[in-house]
Amino acid sequence: MTAETSQTLDRGVRVLKLLADSERGLTVTELAARLAVNRTVVYRLLATLEQHGLVRRDIGGRARVGLGVLRLAHRVHPLLREAALPALRSLAEDLGATAHLTLVDGNEALAVAVVEPSWTDFHVAYRTGLRHPLAESAAGRAILEARGFPSQRRPEQGFVITRAEEQSGASGAAAALVGLSGIEGSVGVVMLNGMVPERVGPRVVEAATEVADALR
Repeated sequence: MTAETSQTLDRGVRVLKLLADSERGLTVTELAARLAVNRTVVYRLLATLEQHGLVRRDIGGRARVGLGVLRLAHRVHPLLREAALPALRSLAEDLGATAHLTLVDGNEALAVAVVEPSWTDFHVAYRTGLRHPLAESAAGRAILEARGFPSQRRPEQGFVITRAEEQSGASGAAAALVGLSGIEGSVGVVMLNGMVPERVGPRVVEAATEVADALR
């Protein structure tokens, strides 16, 4: 700890991170052991976080992340969109396809940023806020495939392609964001072509790398 930091705030943030990483939640005793502090300190931290809706405790006394965290998370989406837009615009213009940034939201894929190409006569309409199960599109499948690899690596080819399997009947390609802490997502394109041109996959990987760099 430095003179400029708050020990109490630091501990509170660490509590949230520990709870976010625990599916079953943690008891006061478990938190005290992991933070190397006494139980009284943990009780005070949890009481404060509960007041703000960031932590909840079940009947058994196990603490879990509260729904207040979701309200904070929704505020992050505009920042993510702003950081990703330059790479998405370049991708859409280069390929003449609709580009998107997709993030994991529970068991679903959520499109948080969409850019359509400016020069094509026709292109796929793909709206921000679109949700679908992770396994039902290139965007979600790229994320699922990347889960089996260390954070700094991609699957061998680095991208996923679907042909006429998107909800609109269009084809798609996507690459997962890698090397980011606390964010699961992908960058992809949807297009009208039945066959995805060979250069699309590597170009999507390049854009995903650009977006990941912008979000670091």
